[in-house]
Amino acid sequence: MSATTKLVFEIQEMYELGHAEYEIVKELGVPLELVEDVVRQMQEYDNYDDSMDGDAESALASAGFGTDEDYGYYGDDY
Repeated sequence: MSATTKLVFEIQEMYELGHAEYEIVKELGVPLELVEDVVRQMQEYDNYDDSMDGDAESALASAGFGTDEDYGYYGDDY
């Protein structure tokens, strides 16, 4: 693991433990911009909408392989 990766993990851990950004900068001796970037990426990840991930039916429907109802078939008419 690279030194940069270790530093990012340390910033993430400190932030998750409730340390303010300025405290992390002071404690680790890193630029504020780095801490802000890591925190922003963490927040973006937390807000990521993965509700469609792993849903085969919706994935196939959006790829043009929809359900029978999408093609006008609703079952046999007896």
